[in-house]
Amino acid sequence: MKYKFVVIDLETTGNIPKKGDKIIQFAAVVIENGMITKQYSTLVNPEKPIPVFIEELTGLNDEMVKDAPLFSEIAPVIGDLLDGAYFVAHNVLFDLSFLQEELIHSGFDGFFGPVLDTVEMARILYPTADSYKLSNLAELENLNHDRPHQADSDALVTAELFLIFLRSLSLLPRTLLLQLSTLSGGLKSDLQQLLDEIMVDKDKTIESLPESIEIFKGLALHKRTEMMEENGAKGEVDYPADHTEKIELIKKGFSSFEKRTGQYEMMDGVYKAFQEERHTLIEAGTGVGKSLGYLLPAAYFAKQKGLPIVISTHTIQLQEQILKNEIPILTKILPFKLNTVLLKGRNNYISLERFKQTLLEENENYDTSLTKMQILVWLLETETGDKDELNLSSGGLHYWNKIKNEQVVFLQNKEWQTKDFYSKAKKAAQDADLIITNHSLLLSDLSGENSILPPSDFCIIDEGHHLEKQASQFFGHSLDYLSTRLLLGQFGQYEQRQLFFHLEELLDLLPVQREKIDQTFELNQLVADLFYEMDDFFKLIAIYAKSMSQNLKGTSRVKVRFSTREHSKEMAALIHSAERFAFLMKDLENGIRNRLDLLEKQKDLYKNEQKSKLEEIVSFVTDLTELRHTIKECFILESNFVKWIEFDTRSPQNVTTFFAQPATVAASLKEKLFKQKKGVVITSATLTVNHTFDYFVKEIGLDSVDTIKMTIPSPFQYENQVQLLIPEDLPEVNSVSLDEYVVAISEHIITIAEATKGRMLILFTANDMLRKTYDLIKESGFLTDFVMIAQGITSGSRSRLTRNFKAFDKAILFGTSSFWEGVDIPGEDLSCLVVVRLPFSPPAEPLTEAKCQFIKNHGGNAFYDYSLPEAILRFKQGFGRLIRTNSDRGIMVVFDKRIVTTKYGGAFLKSIPSVPVKRGNINELIEFIYKWL
Repeated sequence: MKYKFVVIDLETTGNIPKKGDKIIQFAAVVIENGMITKQYSTLVNPEKPIPVFIEELTGLNDEMVKDAPLFSEIAPVIGDLLDGAYFVAHNVLFDLSFLQEELIHSGFDGFFGPVLDTVEMARILYPTADSYKLSNLAELENLNHDRPHQADSDALVTAELFLIFLRSLSLLPRTLLLQLSTLSGGLKSDLQQLLDEIMVDKDKTIESLPESIEIFKGLALHKRTEMMEENGAKGEVDYPADHTEKIELIKKGFSSFEKRTGQYEMMDGVYKAFQEERHTLIEAGTGVGKSLGYLLPAAYFAKQKGLPIVISTHTIQLQEQILKNEIPILTKILPFKLNTVLLKGRNNYISLERFKQTLLEENENYDTSLTKMQILVWLLETETGDKDELNLSSGGLHYWNKIKNEQVVFLQNKEWQTKDFYSKAKKAAQDADLIITNHSLLLSDLSGENSILPPSDFCIIDEGHHLEKQASQFFGHSLDYLSTRLLLGQFGQYEQRQLFFHLEELLDLLPVQREKIDQTFELNQLVADLFYEMDDFFKLIAIYAKSMSQNLKGTSRVKVRFSTREHSKEMAALIHSAERFAFLMKDLENGIRNRLDLLEKQKDLYKNEQKSKLEEIVSFVTDLTELRHTIKECFILESNFVKWIEFDTRSPQNVTTFFAQPATVAASLKEKLFKQKKGVVITSATLTVNHTFDYFVKEIGLDSVDTIKMTIPSPFQYENQVQLLIPEDLPEVNSVSLDEYVVAISEHIITIAEATKGRMLILFTANDMLRKTYDLIKESGFLTDFVMIAQGITSGSRSRLTRNFKAFDKAILFGTSSFWEGVDIPGEDLSCLVVVRLPFSPPAEPLTEAKCQFIKNHGGNAFYDYSLPEAILRFKQGFGRLIRTNSDRGIMVVFDKRIVTTKYGGAFLKSIPSVPVKRGNINELIEFIYKWL
């Protein structure tokens, strides 16, 4: 390619050039004719101190830059490098804004040529990548990135990546390049110019598509391989009952084999459960290898009986792990062919016909344009059409609602049906031995609504400790302001009548039919009334919540219990508003349905683009009906649900969410799951409390007598790998104010962090305490050379915060709720786990309060039957974060002295593996930490 590209990277003292932040290192890599022809880098004297955080990040300090040139001295060189070139950078607006500021400040012209952003290009060309950070992309492409956050190393890696991107673009089909070019006008960079130049080059040769790609109705698609075989009759295969047989079998799948007796016990337990048609609970400790422990016997049983086994997990990560890691091993070791399919809810799959129609629409915004480009590239590689493969922005997820797979009324083109991902997944499930799915789909299938799983009498539920909570959410309802506003906004609000206008335009094509519509029914006015009522309704929810939370001081996120039986003027106003809101929605539904009935009779008159709009309107009405039913269930009809409101006192209406859930799901699960299936195996690392399954059995509605129960301990040598420390010089958690307790634990955290050199996860039970502790430690200035990452304060998802934590040597991660489980930080990245207080749910928390009341009403003890076992299970999950492999070593510090000063405290210690416990004042414990680590 005969163009000049200059790849730039900068290191700076901060993020905002307008506020005086300066460049401390400049690097450029020149690419000409598709090759790197020149490299240039220099340190730059910023004439100001380099902050400690930047020094930690980059390795550059004041001493290193004090004799470096000023920016004004290198500005002429930079001007020459950039002359006639594309400016390329990873997050180009950051580097360009700094360079412009410095060039103009030094008396030179800024850069006004074309710019390209490798982040933007990566998002388009790698639509399924987990992360678009430079180091992660370099790892993905096996590029050597030896000094991240140093400009010369970063610029070279960015240049190597950019060359890969150029090659990838040049290999794309011309049809696809043209579509990308059309969409790229709305991007932040000048990608459109580059794409047009690539197409000019491409036109000089005759295009021949690779075998793996086909063009179908204007879309470039991956030719899907038919992986499934017909699930034939029952197979004559013998389950390896003997441990020696299992060892010989499993050895085939691993280069380095590790004997796991616990795993073989689990295999036999699962096989026996299915053979005897018994429900079974298996608690399998970390390191047992439970995925293979249930997959192997399930595969044998499925093949022997010619029946599918459903395997349900809570997280997408575990589903992916099973598909990418365990299934290939099984395929390698089994003496028969295994058919496995991943099946999700219908809305998870793309509708190619709808997607094609949206490509004809004008691009509304940046996120939509970029998402369309991502999906166009993704269609060249996806076998499944599953949304979870994509790394979409929040705007991209909103766009997905337009192209998700749904039942159709108007778009019924049989040609598109041959390429339908959802239909293929359903068909594959009919022929599968193992069907991998999630708890939510399993539960919706049990209810018989739009059942998509094939009939199955046997299932395995992994991450089973989530089943009760997932069932509570599934059998309940939730309602929030933003998603309600977003839904109604699709039909139109005020001047922006989106679907409303489409409906009116389509009716105008049927002038004869107009008279059949009730002229007194004015959609225009109704939509305006509906928006007014919606705002009023959520305002009244916030007013009610505020009136009920006046005693809750010192926290911004508040939960308050809600009961329609309460007699107050706030409640009366809210119920009346809910009734008006539901009534208006019903009117709108009826009005739209009347119009749709007329349009359906004449659907042959419409073009595909118009039919696509009609499908959007049908989908909107379905969602509207569901919203109306939710409001009726929550506010108008009598029910036994526990209801509560969560809101933020700083902005009540916009972040108000209403929840309604059953206080117990035991009866529902008993009727719909355990009575319907012949054999359900539930497994997790945390099912027992004080060595019994009693609490879990009661929560999910199993019959304790008929259920097989197995506990398989972890193979780890916890007594040699873990030390549990309890400081005796902290106050009792409930004996002092929150602020006093925060001061005391902050001093201890600082001391422990210095001893462990970071690598520390601190688990809180409340956001408020986490924030106060984080702020106090930050203000103290004692840990300025540590990177402090805090959930709810540092931006990013749980997985992003965990990745950032692993990236720094001296790091401290403050976490709450979701960090108590599912976080995997093996090896030296995590050496110290701190539990700030025992993880009891607050007694006033609505669901906890309701469950406790339910237990009391049935003659039980709320603390010992619910609060204590629930806290112990969460404590076990927290403990499980520390040791993830045989070679891990770590220290667990529990600040909450109730673990040794109360009668019930011993139950926490008895429920985790036996480890040495050391008590003492902080100085004694610190001395011990230094010696042990």
